[in-house]
Amino acid sequence: MKRIIVLLVFLCLGMGSFAQSNVYFTSEITPESLVQVFQALGVPANGSVALKISTGESAQSNYLRPEFIRDLVELTSATIVECNTAYGGVRDNTESHLQVIAERGFTEVAKVDIMDADGDLQIPVSDTTWIKYDIVGEHLASYDFMINLAHFKGHARGGYGGVLKNQSIGVASKHGKCYIHTAGQTTNIIYGNNTQDSFLESMAAAAQAVHNFFKQDGKDIVYINVMNNLSVDCDCNDHPAKPQMNDVGILASTDPVALDKACLDLIFNYNSTQGDDAQPLIDRINEMHGTHTVEYAEQIGLGSQEYNLIDITTTGIQEIDQEHPNPDCLRYNVFSIDGRKVLSNAKSLESLPAGIYIINGKKQIITK
Repeated sequence: MKRIIVLLVFLCLGMGSFAQSNVYFTSEITPESLVQVFQALGVPANGSVALKISTGESAQSNYLRPEFIRDLVELTSATIVECNTAYGGVRDNTESHLQVIAERGFTEVAKVDIMDADGDLQIPVSDTTWIKYDIVGEHLASYDFMINLAHFKGHARGGYGGVLKNQSIGVASKHGKCYIHTAGQTTNIIYGNNTQDSFLESMAAAAQAVHNFFKQDGKDIVYINVMNNLSVDCDCNDHPAKPQMNDVGILASTDPVALDKACLDLIFNYNSTQGDDAQPLIDRINEMHGTHTVEYAEQIGLGSQEYNLIDITTTGIQEIDQEHPNPDCLRYNVFSIDGRKVLSNAKSLESLPAGIYIINGKKQIITK
């Protein structure tokens, strides 16, 4: 008889031989684990700290709640930063935006700054294929350090929303959002006649501009994705679809490309079961070609899709007894931890020597 010890952590299945960025993971989604994963990055939050989150379009949206971010705010003395939306709604002007932010309790845990309340700031982009500059909130210049804290989920236009979207569309002013959405055609309306890929590539270019802005001397930036409430809809949707898959965890990195790629890998390699199904989110991402944002961001030099996923979860290990027969419907896809396929569509794990494997998207230890 063999036993499988499940380490409650998911890993990507494709690790190459190139330089890899570190992505830290915890399956715990608590205020304490959010602080822990931030501290694992080893980057001190110095100077004036901006915490970029989405405050959500309505109380029904799946935005990260004030009580969840409170400990991180206190640790870093951060100011919550946002920009006004380009579409109509309760967040399309500063006065209304600040009102709903207060109603949702954010002002009870932190100072709040609508960065485009006093206008725009143009910052340079390295990739000028579509946009010739990035138009951000003017107050961005007031900050020395940014924590890009994104709720990872689906999105009707981008396929998914993670740190790359939170840094491009999220940091852009109202005019900047229009400029990115139309791939450089206009700053006045949010829809243009551009292609989907040109929009995604514009997001990648804008995210790189903000990254470079905070990589100047004396500034810095870090990235965190929270994979909970994994709806196919963004927090900009005031009545999002109910999530059909379970929460995964919190991931963090200094490389935004590696971070979003790790989260996408967790979705695409998820072991779906009845009542816990990643397929709707996968379909939404594929429908909008969402993975192209990460691919293009790597192409223009923002980061790497190659990464090491480092588990810092502090909860205990669950041991699963495998003495009962495997149901005929269950099949195993097994990879070594360096990405080599070991078993494909297998009915049993009995042939595996003792060791660490990635089995149906989960890191597991096989012991005799």
